[in-house]
Amino acid sequence: MLDIACARACWDSFGARVVHLGENAIFRLDSGVIVRIARAGQFAAARREVSVARWMKAEGIPAVQVAEQEGQPVNVDGRAVTFWRELPPHTHGTPVQVAAALRRLHDARPPRDLDLGAVQPFVRLSERIDRAATLAESDRSWLGERLAELQRRWTGRPAGLPECVVHGDAWVGNVVSTQTGDVVFLDLERTSIGPPEWDLVHTAIKRSSFGWIGDSDYLSFVREYGHDVTKWAGFELFRDIREFRMTCMAVQVAAENVDAECQAAHRVECLQGKHGPRPWTGWTALP
Repeated sequence: MLDIACARACWDSFGARVVHLGENAIFRLDSGVIVRIARAGQFAAARREVSVARWMKAEGIPAVQVAEQEGQPVNVDGRAVTFWRELPPHTHGTPVQVAAALRRLHDARPPRDLDLGAVQPFVRLSERIDRAATLAESDRSWLGERLAELQRRWTGRPAGLPECVVHGDAWVGNVVSTQTGDVVFLDLERTSIGPPEWDLVHTAIKRSSFGWIGDSDYLSFVREYGHDVTKWAGFELFRDIREFRMTCMAVQVAAENVDAECQAAHRVECLQGKHGPRPWTGWTALP
């Protein structure tokens, strides 16, 4: 599939190396181009992601850049393949850097010629639960009921800040700091129109749900952005959805990688209240 896609896009695939195999399969070409192969059925999302990257570039918002050629994404056997410029060496963004990047994105005028659509907080969650082969049927049933509850709560969510362009998945792995001093957005497939709190809650739960950052780091984030999402009436709902999304991702990975089974089970148990109140310990990166 990689060879076919590269040939169609006029890139040489000889010597390509695997960067990551997960939600997407990612490869690096010798030319410094990054090739991203999406799961089946994600062609529209990939096409929109390419358009979002071009819009961000035009707006001066630092983001991963498309390797410019016509015809992106390439369709190979129903899977979308996109080509990107490799970033210089980079690390996860700090809370202050993430806040500044989000402030810049949220202040941008939405594109006029690109329909970003509304944020979709529950996209693909049902499918992930259905594929949770490592979980007991009772746990899958519980996740399904929890999903329905969150969907009901979402329809009645309280008003917050004015809606704007949101990244949609603004955890620090997707907001990175390069050696050249730029703070760059990655993985733009969830960029849409929605409440800015949807982006802000990612950093908030690093403190309140998992204890990954301390009070001082979170307060620096709040000062830089200018708003504390934890003081908003809808925070618990957005927190619960984010935790649920993280758990559903883990159960999907566990169905394909035995090394993730314990992590997936632990996350489900935390949501079920079996490990006491937040902040929970034991939530670790997926293999």
